[in-house]
Amino acid sequence: MLRKWFLLGIVFISFGGQGQGFQLKEVIPDNTYDEIADRMSCIEKEVPLVFNERVMAFVDYFAIKDREYTKDIIRKKELYFPLFSETLAKYNMPDELKYLAIVESGLRPNAISRANAVGLWQFISSTGKMYGLQSNWYVDDRMDPEEATDAAARHLRDLYNMFDSWELALAAYNCGPGNVRKAIRRSGYKREFWDIYRYLPRETRSYVPQFVAITYLFNHLPEHGFDERPEVFNPEMDTIMISQYFHVETFCNQLGLCLDDVLSWNPQIKRGALPEGTKNFALKIPVEWKDTIVANRTHLYDTASKVGKKHLEYLARNTPGSTYGRERLYYRVRSGDVLGTIARKYGVRVSDIRSWNRIRGNLIRVGQRLSIWVLPTYNSKTKKLYTASAPPPQSKPKTNPPVGSGKRYTVKYGDSLWSISKDNNTSIEKLKQVNRLTSNMIKPGQSLVIPN
Repeated sequence: MLRKWFLLGIVFISFGGQGQGFQLKEVIPDNTYDEIADRMSCIEKEVPLVFNERVMAFVDYFAIKDREYTKDIIRKKELYFPLFSETLAKYNMPDELKYLAIVESGLRPNAISRANAVGLWQFISSTGKMYGLQSNWYVDDRMDPEEATDAAARHLRDLYNMFDSWELALAAYNCGPGNVRKAIRRSGYKREFWDIYRYLPRETRSYVPQFVAITYLFNHLPEHGFDERPEVFNPEMDTIMISQYFHVETFCNQLGLCLDDVLSWNPQIKRGALPEGTKNFALKIPVEWKDTIVANRTHLYDTASKVGKKHLEYLARNTPGSTYGRERLYYRVRSGDVLGTIARKYGVRVSDIRSWNRIRGNLIRVGQRLSIWVLPTYNSKTKKLYTASAPPPQSKPKTNPPVGSGKRYTVKYGDSLWSISKDNNTSIEKLKQVNRLTSNMIKPGQSLVIPN
């Protein structure tokens, strides 16, 4: 069957004078069904790559219709593919399984689905915990590329051992082993993916063909007019160990590191800080910064421990649906119960109960089991949880009177001397001099003079 796709995308380039120019059109090679089938059969692989019209539709989708998506994946593939290959080899698993992360998340470590699956490998909370991925308000291991990739490899290995088929293991990764077993029973106990295809959930019927299409395409990018060279690389990385409350932006500002870069290297840090009680968190930093950080460790860590702590603790305990610092108990709905009375009984909000139990509206059923997260019993060890549930005091810090003239600026939460200096076209040194600051620490509510 011939498929004639030739042109996609238009770029207008002007030259000479107004209204003059020409259009460049991206030329996409014409690939026939038979050509793709032949190439597919020649790919060295352990996972079966069955080619059919369904797979061909996804090849067209990724190569033509959503071509920009595929280009984005190519640009950043070297950020993660070496890690994927190394981890799969560690467990003696097929290297082509690395392409599954493209189907799952588009290689976005902080991706969150509508079903609240998270990370490169899209773990839901319960499955993540089965494989050692913990999450709280501050940090989510499912967003850690190394931890999540290791967990995904072990999960896929377990599914393969369960079904003795990589295709069925992939299907079970998407819809769960229970749904695959159900499809096997309904098909008359057939054990091939395409034999049980019509009995699987709708999403899973597309999931495995997408994996096959992506695997083919990334083995034959030039044939479809893609430049297969990646554009985004990570610098060589090292780690420093953190075992305290740690405000990342304050740490970055002291060193002149870009906050967004540091957070992209450590995507599991969700709120820009590590909480009190953190033990041996390995923060990734460029290797060339390691010696500087180690030499100034005491000052850097001490400063990073003093910014934003009370405010973040307050947010952690008061964000709707937060479970931070709370203990779970279960409540069985009785006749006459409504969400409001249950919320008052346990001192929580109706919005919390909805979030914890994925309830839309106010409808609950007699006999329904609800998860309720409450603060633990008050004692000398837990009393800080109760004080942190009250709004932090907005006391103004004591500062030396400023020197010189200029406009006044009130520090907001999240501000730093670096951000203020950048926004006002001045330097950190001048800000410190005019305001008689002896360190880089500033606090919300503090009044600063911006030098003229």
